[in-house]
Order: sequence, then C-alpha cells, then structure tokens
Amino acid sequence: MNKETLTNLVKDWRVALLLLLVIGSLVSIYLAPPNPEKGLEGNLQFGLDLQGGSWLQMEFQSVVVAYSTDGSVGDLIENLRTGLETEVIQIDENHLEIRKNVSRADLEPIFAASGASIVTYQEGVSPFTADEVKRILNEKVNALGMQDARINLLTPTGSEYPQYVRIELAGVDMATAQEIVGTQGLFEIRVQTTGNETEHVLYGDQITSVGVPQRDTYGQWGVGFSLTDAGAEAFRAAAIESGAVDNPNAHHLVMILDNETVYSAPLSGELAGQIRSGPVSSLSASTGTGDSGREDAMTLQIHLRAGALPVKVDIVGSGSVPAALGEQFKMTVALAGIIALLAVGVMVYYRYREPSIVLPMLAVNFAEIVILLGISRFIIQLDLATIAGLIAVVGTGIDQLIIITDEVLHEGRVPSQNLYLKRYGRALRIIAISAATVVIAMLPLALMDLSTLRGFAIITILGVLIGILVTRPAYGKIIMAILSK
Repeated sequence: MNKETLTNLVKDWRVALLLLLVIGSLVSIYLAPPNPEKGLEGNLQFGLDLQGGSWLQMEFQSVVVAYSTDGSVGDLIENLRTGLETEVIQIDENHLEIRKNVSRADLEPIFAASGASIVTYQEGVSPFTADEVKRILNEKVNALGMQDARINLLTPTGSEYPQYVRIELAGVDMATAQEIVGTQGLFEIRVQTTGNETEHVLYGDQITSVGVPQRDTYGQWGVGFSLTDAGAEAFRAAAIESGAVDNPNAHHLVMILDNETVYSAPLSGELAGQIRSGPVSSLSASTGTGDSGREDAMTLQIHLRAGALPVKVDIVGSGSVPAALGEQFKMTVALAGIIALLAVGVMVYYRYREPSIVLPMLAVNFAEIVILLGISRFIIQLDLATIAGLIAVVGTGIDQLIIITDEVLHEGRVPSQNLYLKRYGRALRIIAISAATVVIAMLPLALMDLSTLRGFAIITILGVLIGILVTRPAYGKIIMAILSK
C-alpha cells in the first residue's frame, strides 16, 4: 500500500473514527490521570477476582405483609409499632413493611387484636427501602474513597421483595470490610439522664446535612451537622428536661449505631447557653486532637452523613480473595488473552495464507479491545466474568471480519467496485442481524442485579455495539484498499 493510498484511507471518516477512539481510549487508560505506578494496568478498575478483596452478603431483618382489615389502618400500624418496638411503614393500601425479623405466628395476634388479618407474609423489604439501603451503602464506601465497590440487591426465586444485599470491596481485607458495612444499623442520638440511663432524642433521619472534619484554633477536630426544625425542637426539649443544659458533664450527648456507642461527650457551655434561648439546628461534635481525633472525626462524619440504614441487616455470608491470589489471576487472564489472540491469528492465517489480510484483521480486532477497555474503565470493573466477555468479543469479532472478507472476495479475486459494495452491504446485514440477536439475549442479564453474569453481558453488548458502529465499517474500507492492490 503506497503513501497516497494510506493517506486517503486515514482521511476516510470510518477509519479516522476508529483511530480517534483508539487514541482516546489509550489516553483514558494511561493519561487521565497519569498512573505510572500501575504500569500496563493504567487506570483500569479491577474487581475482587483480579485485585483481591472481600465480599459480604447481608440479610434484611424485615418482613413485608399483605393484610386486610375493616378497621383503622392507623390503629393497626400503631399497635404494631408499640407491640414490636420497631418502625412500620405503609407501602401501599394493602402492604406493610415491618422493619424487624418477626415470624408470622408472632404477628397474627397483633393483627387479630386490631381487627385485621394477614394475607401474605414474605421476608425482605420494599423496593423503595432496598434502593435507600443501596444509596446509603454507596455513600458510605465512597466517603472512604473505595470506588471499587460493587453493591447488588438479591431477591430469592419466587419472592417479590429483595431479601439480601451483597457488597464486594476490591483491595479490602475482611476485617475492614466488616467494619465498613457490617455494623450498619439504626443511628440514634440519645441524652444521658441519671447514672448510665439514656433517653431517646432523635434518629438519623432528622439530620439534614453533615460538614467535613475540621480542626479549630485549639487543635480540636470536630464534625458539624444540621438538624431539621423538628429535630432541633426535640433536641432542645431533651437537653432541658434531662438537665444537660444546667449540668452538661453529668448528662452526655450519646450517638449510637446499631446499639453501640460511637460518640459520647457533654454539651459545651456555649451550646448550653444557646439552647436556653431557643432551638439550635447547627451543631458540632468534637472528637479530640491529633491523628486519632482526625480519624474519629472522619468515622463520625461517615455515620452522620450516611445516616442509618432504614432497616437492620445481619451478615449471613462472607469471603475474601487474597491480594497475591488476585495478582495470580490477573497474570493468568493476561496470558489467556494473549494466547487467544495468537490462536485466532494462526487460524486466520491458515485460512487465507495472506499476511496483508491477516494483519489488518488482527489489528482491527485488537483496536476493538482497546476501545472496549477505554469505555469500560468508566462503567464497570474488570473481573473474571468481564475478561471472559472480552475474550468472547475477540472470537465473535474475528468471525464477523471473516464474514466480511469472504463475502467481498469474488472467487478468490478482487471484485469490481459495484460488486464489492453489494457484497459488503450483504455482509453487514448478516452481521447486524447476528449482533441484534446477541444484544437481545444479553440485555436481560445486563439489567439484572446478578453481579457475575451482569458484567459478562455488559462487556458483550458493548463489544457488539463497538463492532457494528465502528470497527466493521472501518475494516470494510481497509480491506477494500488492500484488495484493490
């Protein structure tokens, strides 16, 4: 291929688009931002399988009940709240979410006493609560800078409601993983009354905003947070009634997460004076000086900002992949990808015995993988399933390039321009139909919260779309220029 032909080929919009996307993908992997410490890995996000880390599966301690009643729904809900000492949420006119793991046998007497009956009983939470749990956990892990986290809601077969949440944290050991998400529960602020007794003031849903940890002029670290108007009124009333305003040292403010104290300190003299005058919505919790005070402030910020999970969870399963094993998986996967590409190259050469066809075919296929990695870096982690999807894309990509090559060749000779375009168009139609079939088959898996299969499906769909929209048209132009010579 001479210089003039090559120049005209690069100027073609299809080939230019392919080159532009390859360069953009390399920039996103290695230069946005630069990450020389990771070498060839660049900015690619690796999942639990390839980097090591931990996973936790937690069960919602909640039930959803369908009911019928001729009496007052408000009385029924109030009786349940009082009898079970838990929150009860009305999902719709026929369903209640009871945020406690309570059996049907224990519920039936309360329903009967309220003139109601249970129609159906299922363990789990409403979709709204499940989404809220997922949002809060995302905020919690992101606040710690752990963006390689994957959170999925799991619904058992035959059930309508999510019952489990699975969290995968790449590069995090099991103890840290349990500390981050395993102790999530009900966040509550209480005030000390007499002795070690405390009295409820408000729950985490009364906290509207949380600041970042800051150090005052005395070197004390602290976290500022704001309350709703109702929360400020409740806080003032509890502080006055308990005596915390008059004698702060004997009546600490206590913050509790899942029945464990995460903060306890007296009111400052300044705050006590402000509370005497009226409700105070802007508060600050001091955590001490030095590195320990800073770490405590960061932890408290996470508890305050994430609030509490709306429903208690229990860890029912866990596991981990050591970092060394993850590195071993990574090397094995890289080797498998190289072998797959070489094997494909050998088979294609055996078929055509013509390097001028084989090399562009492999180059276009490799470019497709680079583009796919550049895009996937922003939307998905690379684990064993997604790598399997990449290898599958290599195979299906070569298949489609072979279809184009075989169609445009006319009895082993270069076809005329009109015949070439006719055969090329027919090859693209065949490929488009095949691609549509793959996308339709993979779409349900991509939309479901099945972590492993979802990654495989997303990579496969992306690979098919990149092939149809970018690499196949570019290859058609390239192979036309090659065959014309």
